[in-house]
Amino acid sequence: MTGFSAMPYDYEYFKREILKLTGIDLNAYKESQMKRRIDALISKNKIEGYEKYVLCLKTDRRKLEEFVNHITINVSEFYRDPAQWKVMEEKAVPELIVRFGRNLKVWSAACSTGDEPYSLVMAFSRHLPLGSIRIQATDLDREIIARAKEGIYPERSIMSVPSDLKRRHFRQEGDSFRITQDIKACVDFREHNLITDVYPTGCHLIVCRNVLIYFTEAAKDEVFRKFYRSLVRGGILFIGSSEQILNHSEIGYVRKNAFFYQKP
Repeated sequence: MTGFSAMPYDYEYFKREILKLTGIDLNAYKESQMKRRIDALISKNKIEGYEKYVLCLKTDRRKLEEFVNHITINVSEFYRDPAQWKVMEEKAVPELIVRFGRNLKVWSAACSTGDEPYSLVMAFSRHLPLGSIRIQATDLDREIIARAKEGIYPERSIMSVPSDLKRRHFRQEGDSFRITQDIKACVDFREHNLITDVYPTGCHLIVCRNVLIYFTEAAKDEVFRKFYRSLVRGGILFIGSSEQILNHSEIGYVRKNAFFYQKP
């Protein structure tokens, strides 16, 4: 990082240019954390400073894709935090079906490589035929969505999937596992930016887990409020084990348990 560290830090300029170039608002992310990730990438590419890096991103499509992939946090696995998914399968899903029927609108926000929406399909399959299940899955990273649609995962990603579902819905291909087409057919993937894009409405269930921990407090608050507006009365928001909505009562949520919040 010798050349880069000597350059003046103009991170404000960099954030403005990235917003124009990608639609990603870096102000929404914790600055020290995001800066470290970006500085490491600049150093790896042997580029001196933010201005030259912006020029590189504007002229090199592959470098731009590398940048987006690097700064969007894509750490995911099937049935992450199994005890919480047990609550989802045994309590949340049956409650939603009783209250709203089979035609549920389910949104997996910031879905990364697809582990989460596919887990949702399998959780719902305990209660509904696959033909009745539709999951809307979104992420801002186009390349990650392409990987999600492909549906191929390392063994470590599916370690927490219940054994019967693993046997039924995965096919081994060498060292990897491909999810079956009947599960893939239940998920619609599309691009979506949680900060800048319009949110879906009329959702019965929203799942957004272990993503907002990287956001600033102001950005988190805005997203949680938008989720609240997206939910129908009685709808549920499922968040990650490292997250909590400190002002949930102020927004209007009722806390069902540690990671499930309901719009009353």
